[in-house]
Amino acid sequence: MDESGGSGQPRSGNDRATDRHPGPSAPATDTPHPDPEPRQNQTRPTTPRTPDDEPATPASDGPPTSEQPSSETDPAEAGQGTPSDEKPARTPAGPATPAEPHPHHPGTPAADQAPAAPRADEAPHPADEHATAPRTLAHSDTGTGMGSGTGTGKGRPPRRPKEPGGGLLMGRPFGVPVYVAPSWFLVAALITWVFGGQLDRVLPELGAARYLVSLFFAVAFYASVLIHELAHTVAALRFKLPVRRIQLQFFGGVSEIEKESETPGREFVLAFVGPLLSLILAGIFYLAMQTVDRGTVPGVLVAGLMISNLIVAAFNLLPGLPLDGGRMLRAVVWKITGKPMSGTIAAAWVGRALAVSVLIGLPLLTQTGALGSNTEDVGGMDTVTDALLAAILAAIIWTGAGNSLRMARLREHLPELRARNLTRRAVPVETDTPLSEALRRANDAGARALVVVDADGEPLSLVREAAIVGVPEHRRPWVDVSGLAQDLTDGMRISAELAGEDLLDVLRATPATEYLVVEESGEIYGVLSAADVERAFVKAMARPN
Repeated sequence: MDESGGSGQPRSGNDRATDRHPGPSAPATDTPHPDPEPRQNQTRPTTPRTPDDEPATPASDGPPTSEQPSSETDPAEAGQGTPSDEKPARTPAGPATPAEPHPHHPGTPAADQAPAAPRADEAPHPADEHATAPRTLAHSDTGTGMGSGTGTGKGRPPRRPKEPGGGLLMGRPFGVPVYVAPSWFLVAALITWVFGGQLDRVLPELGAARYLVSLFFAVAFYASVLIHELAHTVAALRFKLPVRRIQLQFFGGVSEIEKESETPGREFVLAFVGPLLSLILAGIFYLAMQTVDRGTVPGVLVAGLMISNLIVAAFNLLPGLPLDGGRMLRAVVWKITGKPMSGTIAAAWVGRALAVSVLIGLPLLTQTGALGSNTEDVGGMDTVTDALLAAILAAIIWTGAGNSLRMARLREHLPELRARNLTRRAVPVETDTPLSEALRRANDAGARALVVVDADGEPLSLVREAAIVGVPEHRRPWVDVSGLAQDLTDGMRISAELAGEDLLDVLRATPATEYLVVEESGEIYGVLSAADVERAFVKAMARPN
């Protein structure tokens, strides 16, 4: 999963012959974080240049390394990562990433040289505390250089965030994309077939045209579901909660709200407006029934839409997560206890009990005729269909309840993700600094990142670990760091004070592998790797509550 750079403590670039026997590599000693004033070893001394009689050789002449997936690592080893420049490292799924859903169902080689010991007058940088492996900035167990083994050239600019996707885009009411998932076409066909069979008994004169009427009913029913979801969306936007998308799928719809309500009262309102609007729609269709003949196509359609909206409202009012009734129960327990996590636990376990009840109870109710069906007409195929429907509904409720618990635990741990604690120590280097010299300075400073600056010390770009790995050792004295750097954009400069959900929001808005972390004064604090954030996120999630 880690798709950005190797790690550990950087070591010096080397101009000497490469046929030396590799010596043991030792992890760098933790060193104190520097004061805001720049350290002496971060000044820009004159560096050796390429001899005039020997042209610079691009790192792409070196042998490309094959890209390998990174293996599972201890999340505590925040200094380890897999370099890749093809895609930015994925930002961990926070509340903004697995968005809060509102479902409504109708139911590297060994180092040849040990890093130089850091100076005793340096203070520990928070991110360096995780560096336990004797790997270096320039080496990684897995990973590739830029492109297909190319080690030079400008890094690709950050990609714009992609649309959330999820099927066929139908529109953007209130600025929120609405998607129809491929599974909807399956359920639409199922509704058309089932409702068509019922029409054959009620209006036999329709013949094959009954399936066109049934298809219209399926579309109208899901239009009602969309209105249900729009109610949640409007309420969320009213409370200034971002909504990622609305998706219509197999068993209803989902409004993906990216943040949690700030108060239990807002949570209750946000959950209740969906079933309330379904009840209002049922009332509207009931009034419409009074104006049409029930023995006609309009009468049958209106009656079907009234009943289906009543079912949607009743089902979603059941007091178990992930249903709206479960969110209302969560809000009540949250209000009583003052702890949102207590409300989530209570509503999730009620949801699981509800799933078991649906699995067992729905087929029994059908068999006994409690749902209004004639027991004599219930055949073997009907029994199988009812059992399958109950199993699907139970699985959806059970899974949703478990996901709600995981989301709640995620939110509890989000404040532990702090940019200041995860940032790697960085060394500023000028654009014409050879890579070998830059690595030597980083090694001397106990740093694990390089920031390219101009003559005035203003940061211009970040040297990507993926690009460093692609440069063979013997080429590094002739490769300038500017050829391995990615230009900084506004979105790649982040505050050292960012934490939790705010940090994830910023990283998601500008996907990249590394970010420049700055103090409020504008001074360089270090470099934040998206892979380090992801590892810290996984580590936090692995800890028990």
